[in-house]
Amino acid sequence: MSANAEATQSPKLNWGFTFLIGFGFFGISVLWTLYNAYVPIYLQAGNPTFDAPGEVGFGLDSFWTGVIMTLDNVAAFFLLPLIGVWSDRVWTRFGRRMPFILVLAPVSIAAFVLIPIAVRMIPPELSGQIGELGVPLAFFMVAIGVFLAAMASFRTPVIALMPDLTPSPLRSQANGIINLMGGVGTLIATLGSGILYGMGRIVPFVFGGILMVAAVLMLYFFVREPKEFEVAAHEDERLGALRGIRRVSPAARRSLGFLMGAIFCWFVGYNAVETFLSSYGVSELGMSTGQAPLLMGVASLAFLIFAVPSGYIAARVGRRRTIITGLTVFGILLAANFFLRNATLIWPIMAIGGMGWALVNINSLPMVVDIAVSAADLGTYTGMYYIASQLAAVVGPIVNGYIVKLGGGDYNLIFLATPAFFALAILCMLGVTKGEARSG
Repeated sequence: MSANAEATQSPKLNWGFTFLIGFGFFGISVLWTLYNAYVPIYLQAGNPTFDAPGEVGFGLDSFWTGVIMTLDNVAAFFLLPLIGVWSDRVWTRFGRRMPFILVLAPVSIAAFVLIPIAVRMIPPELSGQIGELGVPLAFFMVAIGVFLAAMASFRTPVIALMPDLTPSPLRSQANGIINLMGGVGTLIATLGSGILYGMGRIVPFVFGGILMVAAVLMLYFFVREPKEFEVAAHEDERLGALRGIRRVSPAARRSLGFLMGAIFCWFVGYNAVETFLSSYGVSELGMSTGQAPLLMGVASLAFLIFAVPSGYIAARVGRRRTIITGLTVFGILLAANFFLRNATLIWPIMAIGGMGWALVNINSLPMVVDIAVSAADLGTYTGMYYIASQLAAVVGPIVNGYIVKLGGGDYNLIFLATPAFFALAILCMLGVTKGEARSG
């Protein structure tokens, strides 16, 4: 084969190297899964309306627990884009993303391990008596506050490593692998947490911390940021903090606006199913409380299995077309379920829907970052993606909860709400003309 022919060949994805980058997302997923599993229990244990035998806690009601559990989305909304811009504009001997990871990951791990230690400070006889638990509560809130801030601050640099080190044509495929790694982390934490918790309240948190340390060490020893990023870090400094937005064409800015609108809409829509599907299973289909969460589990498993193929499909037919197809398939299936209300059909609907969601979710971040004109701005655009997705995470539960409330508590309405938001996302996607993979 001639040199010219070799030069025109499509680049090949380095699976091993991409898996190494994915260890960062793997560690993040482990910690988030354990946090979401146990912190709500600690907040509510001791409340007479919350049955948690053998557990001690602060006795909060579901409303205040929900408020506290939303703080991660609020922190992420403000910090993720700021850190993305900042990490674009620095360079050290460790690189531009790695310093944030090396400093903030240990902080998040330490705060994470302190969470069960704060709970251990609660005397069993005072469980649920929040007025008597000022010191443990203050310690607990400081621990989760530091954890949330640190996790939000180093997530963008971790995720930005993928577009930094992956050529544009391969970013959808690489993002599929990154999400696969995240899913494996979630699976490990979910399956192992019960056994570990039986050994002691602190054990799952220490286990999660150890896995996060291992993930950071993998990044530190095996992932090197190219030296040319030192030059990129200082490109066009006269354009200010938002140089990445200012130096793209008006058409690219318009595409970015439409794309962020689409991301916001489809995440608000997906939130309706994610939040209320278990409630639908119990109230409408007569499922047990233990069985109902499996409905979402089927979709999550299908997403995990289809994550990598989704990237390859987009590489062949285009990202925008792939995303619109995923939204259409999932939306039509959910709308059909509104009329069917069938306890048997809901399982394949959620399985196929999970595959459709993979077509959407896997290709959205690569599409955002490929609107950037320079490698100097990839952190900024990663942060822009999180502005849309985290705003949806804050707004979604409120909007969708209100829709269910207006319907008199009819959880079947989620199967109309989600397709409606997906339809809005498709309309936004029709205005997107940038963000496809570039050659080379």
